Amino acid sequence: MKISARHLLARATCVATLALAALGAAQAQDASQPAEAIVSAAHNYLQEQLAALPGQPSISIDSPRAERLAPCDAMSPFMPSGMKLRSRMTVGVRCNAPKPWTTYVQATVSVPGYYYVASRMIAAGQALTPDDLAPRDGDLVSLPPGAITDPQTVVGMTAAYRINAGQPVRGSSLRNAQSVVRGSNVRINARGNGFVVSSEGQALDNAAPGATVQVRTAGGQVVSGVVRNAGLVEIQL
Repeated sequence: MKISARHLLARATCVATLALAALGAAQAQDASQPAEAIVSAAHNYLQEQLAALPGQPSISIDSPRAERLAPCDAMSPFMPSGMKLRSRMTVGVRCNAPKPWTTYVQATVSVPGYYYVASRMIAAGQALTPDDLAPRDGDLVSLPPGAITDPQTVVGMTAAYRINAGQPVRGSSLRNAQSVVRGSNVRINARGNGFVVSSEGQALDNAAPGATVQVRTAGGQVVSGVVRNAGLVEIQL
């Protein structure tokens, strides 16, 4: 049986088309975003986020499914809205170019180290010293926000409210000893060019030295001034 040249050409064209299709599919498969690059971007991002905590962080990231993601030249890791650092968390990785996409990876993080609890009951308004603290070891990532990890940071601070023995000491539970306390009586110094006028008033909020606070004068007027210490607010005229 003779096969015409036209049939041979058609068969060759078909084979070539199938070969090109297979080659294109293989190239497309090879052109996916390497998962290792996504993991590396997320790992570096978490290292930056954990840098403020004392201790050596441990970071483990689950391998993402990246076979359907186009190769990326510029990746930007980010924390999803509402997400905070915790032992098990999600990190987003966004591709900006050449073809935008966004994916998410699961990460397990920890930072072993020391934090500090009250060694005894600390009354509200009491001035703190390092002796009022006792060290505990644990995962710093799982601690309440603002937990004290350096005992020297409490020097010159007072307790904003009672702290029970064994309770982690947090920055939010402390106040600078020279801070103005809401409701406290303060002296108001109004300074002008070559003169100072003093009066008395009541602080309307808590404020640290150098911060601005509103004060109600004896006459009922509300003025704003800069806190100089626990009993003095200064107004520049």
